[in-house]
Amino acid sequence: MTAFQQLHQPTGRIIVKDGEQYRFFGGTAYLGLLDNPGYIELYKKGIDIYGLNNGTSRSNNVQLGIYDDAEQLLAERFGFGAAGLLSSGYLAAQVAVRTLSVGREVLYAPDAHPALWLDGVPSDRRSFDEWRDTAITYINSSQQTEFLIVSNTLDNLKPSYYDFKPFVELCDPSKRLFFILDDSHGIGIARRDAISVDLEFVQGKPNVEVLIVASLAKGMGTDAGIVMGEKGAIEQVKKHPMFRGASPPSPAAVYTLINGMEFYQRAFSQLHHNIVYFSQLIEGDDKLSYIPSFPVFTSSDAHLYRHFLHRQVLISSFPYPLPDSPLLNRVVISALHIEEDLIFLAEAYLSKK
Repeated sequence: MTAFQQLHQPTGRIIVKDGEQYRFFGGTAYLGLLDNPGYIELYKKGIDIYGLNNGTSRSNNVQLGIYDDAEQLLAERFGFGAAGLLSSGYLAAQVAVRTLSVGREVLYAPDAHPALWLDGVPSDRRSFDEWRDTAITYINSSQQTEFLIVSNTLDNLKPSYYDFKPFVELCDPSKRLFFILDDSHGIGIARRDAISVDLEFVQGKPNVEVLIVASLAKGMGTDAGIVMGEKGAIEQVKKHPMFRGASPPSPAAVYTLINGMEFYQRAFSQLHHNIVYFSQLIEGDDKLSYIPSFPVFTSSDAHLYRHFLHRQVLISSFPYPLPDSPLLNRVVISALHIEEDLIFLAEAYLSKK
């Protein structure tokens, strides 16, 4: 079996190993920006302006203006009052949970990303809907008045979208609900210039507040993390020692993120064309799990990885989220793929039947 370790090449559309070419349908670079020539040139321009990195924390008396500019632009772009940038999605999630968990009872949804964990491993094997309904009953019967609900915005493994509206519709309005939702796999991907979850359900609800955290290193092609929400909550996050003491992301990467809108827009359109095109090619098949507007197709077939590999197709296949977790097979469509790739993939997949 070919081992795809210690590679020294972009994990883009094609991966070469031992002289063999494999069409790559894995990873999380959904918009393909990691291997987009124009986006890379823009990054190089950012290096010319700002250098390789910023060796000071956000509490230093010497600051680059790119971070404040980017936070304002990103908050406006995604529809929030304010935003905070950190060097990774993991750090963004940690500082958000550690800030908002003080004085509140924390309720973890099943499969909440490890970056959101405070201590230990939250263990819950129920479905999201079952957990949510039980959590609502618990909140309504509890003497506690402040709750922090921590969850991913969607399940990128099955995949499925989560519905948070029942919390607002069914919970006692005297309870104060704070949500921290991790949208790392959805931001700018499922919906153009938007997060993947529609927050209309919290509008006009003074007892409900939502904080979005995300890694921008996936679809958005930027090694950074973001926290977005109402201005007061973001101000709290920015006062946390983890935010103030950590080094920020590369200013060149942030420069590329906020100045690369034309590349994003083209990539988004191409990605969604590819999702629809591949879905049509496998129409009628019930073995791959997928949802509208999301570029991930998953299978529990333990033999799928090897089948694809023999046909020069490489997918993501690994235990997740823990080393002893069941094997996850993810077939990922990206904006880098061309129709020829998608036809090749569909034929390789359907030949297994």
